[in-house]
Amino acid sequence: MAARYRRFPRAVIAGLAGLAAVMGAGVGDARSAGPDFAAWLTDLRAEAAGKGISENTLDAALKGVEPIERVVELDRRQPEFTRTFWTYLERRVTPERVERGRDLLSKHRDLLARVQAEFGVQPRYLVAFWGLETNFGDYLGDFPVVGSLATLAYDERRSDFFRAQLLDALRIVDEGHIEADRMKGSWAGAMGHMQFIPSTFVNNAVDATGDGQKDIWNSLPDAFASAANYLSNVGWKGDEIWGREVRLPQGFDWSLAGLEVRKPIAEWAAMDVRRANGNPLPKADMEGSIVVPQGHAGPAFLVYDNFRAILRWNRSISYAIAVGHLADRIVGLPPLQNGRDVSNEPLSRDQTKEMQRLLNTLGFDAGKPDGLPGPQTRAAIRRFQDSLGRPSDGYPSPALLESLRKRAQSG
Repeated sequence: MAARYRRFPRAVIAGLAGLAAVMGAGVGDARSAGPDFAAWLTDLRAEAAGKGISENTLDAALKGVEPIERVVELDRRQPEFTRTFWTYLERRVTPERVERGRDLLSKHRDLLARVQAEFGVQPRYLVAFWGLETNFGDYLGDFPVVGSLATLAYDERRSDFFRAQLLDALRIVDEGHIEADRMKGSWAGAMGHMQFIPSTFVNNAVDATGDGQKDIWNSLPDAFASAANYLSNVGWKGDEIWGREVRLPQGFDWSLAGLEVRKPIAEWAAMDVRRANGNPLPKADMEGSIVVPQGHAGPAFLVYDNFRAILRWNRSISYAIAVGHLADRIVGLPPLQNGRDVSNEPLSRDQTKEMQRLLNTLGFDAGKPDGLPGPQTRAAIRRFQDSLGRPSDGYPSPALLESLRKRAQSG
């Protein structure tokens, strides 16, 4: 979902932190201190009209709109366990998806070549985004976008964000790109083959067919061109890859792992960072960062600027690797080669909160225990690992939690 609100969110959705206190609440509960929905909608309509949205569009789009309880349920849902990188990757880069991606790359080769010529995005990456977002168009979402966004905008927790998305959705309808009753998408308002949220559509959607509509729902030329335009706008480099799996040397300085550290490929090569098969890194005038999504015992990647562009689409490290790896597999590159025997046991949210509390108790400031292992928690983990003389990869694992328990018990 380009520029999605998810997950961090979308991709999201990533911004679900701090919702436990309102789990199970309905829209009315979440908005108990504000106006009722009818009054809120009247105000929204006036704002939209003030922005130039026609009365005909507002009549068609807002007639009968009511809060959708299922949207509220999905918005408040929190997974019990934190998904590991390997679990995430194996569910998304499957042999079936790879094979189908190859078939579709061949089928749409001419179209994708035209898109590449205009926007500079290699075809395999567009097919990979397509596969991960909607399984190549199999499921675009069946929630009414206007109703979903109205529900989320009425909820005060993220009202400003979703109100802006709703106003953009109304503009899309008003400009004639799709009729309101046909504007379907995810529960969070992501739409079309590439799951654009409305603001991403407004800023990046393309009418590639010249029919006057930017139809990301039914036109693959429009969908591919829109995705490529978005990636181009966030800095995609058409002559570079996303990254590659690498093999790190014994004694690697784990403080160098992370997106905040960028070095030329030549410097990584001088540290004896190698390709996954043991061969030297290529000689190229590019900078990259080392990421280890499942800790020092899992696979390692050297990622480049295009990886950061993928993160603008969806801020999940695992998602960005999945896009790049699926694109690689579609053009015949091999599966990942290293780190498969690492423990794949996940942490539950309660275990993550316990880990954060223990880190705080032991003097390693992990911030407020929220069950989400964000940057502050990972920095605290690194400091704790350093104190034990272990690889400071910042990775939260059941083994790490057990070490914290033992340290706390020993005083």
